[in-house]
Amino acid sequence: MSHHHPHSPSRRRLLAGALGLGSLAALAPLRSAQAADFKALVCIFLYGGNDGMNTVVPMDAERYAAYAKVRANLALPQASLGRLGTSDFGLHPALAALNPLFAAGKLALQFNVGPLYAPLTKAQYRADAGKTALTPPSLFSHSDQQVLWESASTDAQSRTGWGGRASALLGLASPVISVGGNGHFGLSELAAPLVVPGPGDGFGAAGLSAADIAWKPNALKLDAVKALVDQSSDTDLAGAFQKQQRDGMALSEQLGPLVKRKPGEAGSNAAIDAAFAPLIANGNVTTGIGKQLYQAAKMLDVRATLGGNRQIYFAQVGGFDTHGSQIGADVLTGTHAALLKQLGDALACFQAALAALGLAESVTTFTQSDFGRTFRPNNSSGTDHAWGNHHLVLGGAVKGGFYGAYPALALGGPDDVGVDSWEQQGRWIPTSSVDQYAATLLGWMGASAGQLDTLLPNLANFGSARSLGFV
Repeated sequence: MSHHHPHSPSRRRLLAGALGLGSLAALAPLRSAQAADFKALVCIFLYGGNDGMNTVVPMDAERYAAYAKVRANLALPQASLGRLGTSDFGLHPALAALNPLFAAGKLALQFNVGPLYAPLTKAQYRADAGKTALTPPSLFSHSDQQVLWESASTDAQSRTGWGGRASALLGLASPVISVGGNGHFGLSELAAPLVVPGPGDGFGAAGLSAADIAWKPNALKLDAVKALVDQSSDTDLAGAFQKQQRDGMALSEQLGPLVKRKPGEAGSNAAIDAAFAPLIANGNVTTGIGKQLYQAAKMLDVRATLGGNRQIYFAQVGGFDTHGSQIGADVLTGTHAALLKQLGDALACFQAALAALGLAESVTTFTQSDFGRTFRPNNSSGTDHAWGNHHLVLGGAVKGGFYGAYPALALGGPDDVGVDSWEQQGRWIPTSSVDQYAATLLGWMGASAGQLDTLLPNLANFGSARSLGFV
């Protein structure tokens, strides 16, 4: 082994190179320190109402028999289910990519959660019949129940989402970052979410990106837009709107090239590309939710650019309103299986990307949906609108396992809203509330008890049961 003299040319070149990289080297410890206190929530909304009863299924003999009897032609064969550890529950086979995450203690199942004003028994529900605040308004309606879930309230007119309110109250540096369009979840009183397009798409004012303004008229147009946005405004709302435009323009200039970058392109993150490899074909991410979570992974990788050590993301998958053709030639094919496979595969890739970025413990991903679906199938090989539903929460900070109370699988039983035979469909009265679900997640983010009471007005109605315990 040769020993270089301290001042030999090769040593000097190395030092010069190291000095050139000095700024990057200084960033490395900074980033790991940031990651230590960095936390992000990722909400995935399953629009249409996911069938939770076929998402996670009991496998013990007694409950499986009750499930199979009621579910009839929609029942998943017991042997097809992916048993969760040594438990009595299994996941739909289309979610097979999530079983290793459960085995690693990173996946929680929250049973029978939905919008509630306060704890509610079946007797109270039947006596109330919508006369008081005890019964949430417009149950079983898509648009209203989406608002109740996204706003964590029992006010179907709520103008804000709980993600948007949290970003404002907790003073997050960026608004909710939506990779899935302009959902209600990200709205606050004075801000809308930052909506990021898919890989390969331009991000910024139409026709006014860096490439466009090489043409003089476009450059002048951009100057005019900036001048308008910089004018002083005489109302709070106009000021808030201008601030949002200013912030949006600044961020789009900064993030445009990153947002546009597709897998394998110059400058793309090899670790993220490797994690999403199962979903990449011909340089494109192949599914909608895959594209969204690929973008979220890229944004999380440059979290310092967005500023602050707390972020909230929103993604979504549509198509869960499975009144008919929920199954195909058999229960392992058809609409529901295809949607769950897209969801499970994308979540597994996303979690692998977070692990590669050193962010596995720092990001918690969770599902929301309009409502659950009826336990009893309808006459069209599908299911109808219900209420309480089962949801997935995953991430390194998650305490894997089962939370909440699994409903008694009896039509007309204590958890079913129905009494008369025609209404015995298995629409579960939730035993955990959206407020508790949101409070558990926001408490992990660092929201104080007082902040949670401000953000979630109904939370106080649940007494000391404020956290569901899964993180």
